[in-house]
Amino acid sequence: MTRKMTEGGIAGHLILFSIPLILGNLFQLLYNAVDSVIVGRFAGEDALAAVGCANPVMNIVILGVSGICIGASVLMSQFFGAGEYGKLKRELSTVLLLGCVFSVLMLAAGLLCSEQLLIWLQVPDEILGTAKVYLRIIFFGMPFTFFYNAVAAALRSVGDAKTPVYFLAAASVLNAGLDLLFVAGFHWGAAGAGLATVIAEAVSVFLCVCYIRRRVPSLRLSREDMEVDGELLKLTIQQGSITALQQCCQPIGKLLIQGKINTLGVSAIAAFNAVSRVDDFAFTPEQSIASAIMTFVAQNRGAGKRERVRNGFRIGLLLEAGYWLLICTAVLFGRQAVMELFAAGENAAMVPMGVSYLSLMAFFYLLPAFTNGIQGFFRGMGNMSITLISTLIQISFRVIFVYALVPRMGIDGVAYASLIGWIFMLAAEVPYYFWFKRKR
Repeated sequence: MTRKMTEGGIAGHLILFSIPLILGNLFQLLYNAVDSVIVGRFAGEDALAAVGCANPVMNIVILGVSGICIGASVLMSQFFGAGEYGKLKRELSTVLLLGCVFSVLMLAAGLLCSEQLLIWLQVPDEILGTAKVYLRIIFFGMPFTFFYNAVAAALRSVGDAKTPVYFLAAASVLNAGLDLLFVAGFHWGAAGAGLATVIAEAVSVFLCVCYIRRRVPSLRLSREDMEVDGELLKLTIQQGSITALQQCCQPIGKLLIQGKINTLGVSAIAAFNAVSRVDDFAFTPEQSIASAIMTFVAQNRGAGKRERVRNGFRIGLLLEAGYWLLICTAVLFGRQAVMELFAAGENAAMVPMGVSYLSLMAFFYLLPAFTNGIQGFFRGMGNMSITLISTLIQISFRVIFVYALVPRMGIDGVAYASLIGWIFMLAAEVPYYFWFKRKR
């Protein structure tokens, strides 16, 4: 069901739009989390560490795809808010055709470069082969990743955040079942987990496309609609490339961080892989609220309603702070039990490392709540440059301090380095916001 955010209660729009986004993104995270839990318990610590080493490489491409689709979503939201439905369809067609080319290029590059990338990351020799196989299988799923993100972004741009959740839920259940079959049943290890993920992604794409063709006429494309609009392609690349670069900054930074973690040994690698899954579950709802802010701001900007833009941003930040209270409490009370999920008996050495890390991060999650909200506002306003600059500042300081602190503090050093990076990011974003507000 589409949702016009240009009228009605602001808090209600943001909450009702955020909840499905949060659920949808949590289901997305279940792909990797279920992989990690099942691989760790049924294939062992080496296989879990191999998946952990491959994930930062995979995330660079996935978040690059997400960035392009975010840029397209801002344009589609503006067209929907302004009632320009012809442009809305042309933008969707343009981004889908762009995705065909992008996916093929990424698949070819991934197959050719996977091993060398893992070698640069200093992946230990005993898990290099496993990590390479897992990563190459994931690259075969890149076309499905792009098309799901593009179609889901289109649905969200017209205010329908619920439908992608239903399909991700079905795909997540399928993914878990296939994980158990391939890893626990057939003993295919990390390769089985990768294959399960690709199959589940393909199913989610198929379900989304079928739904749009039957239920969402404003997004339904005929053969005649399938063409590239040169002007919209330029705008999509202009906005999407900046957002893609901004999205890729984080995983590139994680690649550098993973390289430093890899020097600490297999147990530290496995522990960091586990706590990274918890981080993902903490950050994703913050990012989902930011996406709701972005869509709200973009629709109301398209409709010319500036006062609603300001009020929506303020209420969105309050929602971010409220979520932090929930996740802080949950992590503090559940950190021991969560870490034990990832460890079989002989891998228990990783548990205290993860518990110590999460004890710090539970409090530090407040800062990215605010940085994500601010970024959602600027994306909705079409100002992608500040999101890129502030993210570069954050990840640069984070990586610098990881290399300074990790040799002395282990993975706890990553937590403190993250805190420092977020402080510098807010120091750039907050003054810029007030300057931007006065200027407009």
